[in-house]
Amino acid sequence: MAIGDDARREPAAGSTLTMVVICTAQFVLQLDFSIVNVALPTVQRELGMAPADLQWIVTGYALTFGSLLLAGGRLADLLGRRRLLAVGLAAFGAASLACGLAQWPVMLIVARVAQGAAGAMVSPAALSLLTTTNPEGPARHRALSIWQAVTSGASTAGIVAGGPLTQYLGWRSVFLVNPPIIVALLVALPRLPVTRSGRGGRVDVPGAAAITAAIAALIFGLSSGQQHGFTSAGALTALVAAVVLAMIFVVVERSVAAPMLPLGVLAAPARRTAVAAMLMIGAILAGYVYFISLFLQRVLGYSPVVTGLVLLPSTLTAVLTATLGTRRLLARLSLRQVLIVGLVLIATGQLWMARLTPGSSYPAGVLPGLIITAVGVGLALPSASIAITSGVQARDQGLAGALFTTSQQTGAAIGVAVLATAAAARTAHLVAGRAVLLAPRPATGAAPGPAALAAAQHAAALAAGYRLSFLIGAGIAVLAIATVAVVRPQVPAALPGAAPAQPS
Repeated sequence: MAIGDDARREPAAGSTLTMVVICTAQFVLQLDFSIVNVALPTVQRELGMAPADLQWIVTGYALTFGSLLLAGGRLADLLGRRRLLAVGLAAFGAASLACGLAQWPVMLIVARVAQGAAGAMVSPAALSLLTTTNPEGPARHRALSIWQAVTSGASTAGIVAGGPLTQYLGWRSVFLVNPPIIVALLVALPRLPVTRSGRGGRVDVPGAAAITAAIAALIFGLSSGQQHGFTSAGALTALVAAVVLAMIFVVVERSVAAPMLPLGVLAAPARRTAVAAMLMIGAILAGYVYFISLFLQRVLGYSPVVTGLVLLPSTLTAVLTATLGTRRLLARLSLRQVLIVGLVLIATGQLWMARLTPGSSYPAGVLPGLIITAVGVGLALPSASIAITSGVQARDQGLAGALFTTSQQTGAAIGVAVLATAAAARTAHLVAGRAVLLAPRPATGAAPGPAALAAAQHAAALAAGYRLSFLIGAGIAVLAIATVAVVRPQVPAALPGAAPAQPS
């Protein structure tokens, strides 16, 4: 199979060192998403940050990371994956150090924005290095399954580690854990293979600027809409700008000789379907993790550390499913079939979560939904990543990896904004007039006092909002199932040894 000039320079299979370095880099990026959230209250108190400024610690990172991923993927293809990975890791380590040493709110926010930009170089470069050093078939299936398992494990590790680090070493430690790991990765990096597209070329600056601005406007508009309402001037302006900029991007890509996003990469119906499915999976997962964490803490009363610990079974399930179960299923079923099975399980798990009430226990109420969803995640994410990167020439693997990550991050931004708005509206409606109907009644004895009744009503209203978010998540999963089911791939890319579909 001809895969471009990389075939003459890359090994037939990725080495163990390459796998360790790439997955460790992904672990650090994913860890940073969740570990910071635990430290936000302490950061606000010690730096004296206003609530409106505090959210920019999270939004600033997500804005630059999500919007620059496609540009980072194309740069990896043109400049070399290992080279861009080195630059991105060094920049990420420096930005992490600046975050940990920040003395003023604006310094912390600027450093977080820089962290996101650096991460947008690291993620697609690492993923494309992983796919180009592992040929299509069982080797790549195994590599991508491990990649997704590391991603899932890092999310919960951030929640578990963030509490003790913040409590015993201070909030700065959640940022200062990164530089030593980055230094170790940079020391090992020269031993990784050098990969680069053989065709050369220039960066499509107008196209890169248009798509970066479009995604940034979309993420900002969704974040602003979640906080201030989607009818606010800021949210509406940003969302309209996102649509206009996306149209400009399409026009630019059709008119330039070397587009940043060649239309051939999205020519295969199976790949377009996988990207659409990944958008919806990202929306479900971001909302699911967000709301189950809130349910455990605000309704069941768990501490952040305990919340992280009780989420560990779902993380371990997703990791084991991705690393052991998915590869075995892909040897017997097509990618499409495995992806549909995963989506069905995600929908089932979300429907289970939609039954939770303030009286639900963790073992009988929460844990089954977590496990069912985790098995679905362990099947769906590796399948989607394989579908997006299969059949893509080595010279475009950076862009293919960026497509996967961008669709996941954009879907996450959409999911949190839409589901949080729906849940908040449901809770506010019940608090305003009907929460008393949902409050649990005492079994026997004296009636609860006003304070206890108010707390019970508030917990019931919160649980109702979270249930609605899980129900919407199940609906999104059903839509994803329908999307995947109606499109049949022309080539069964999951069959080991089969020739991959060539881009148009």
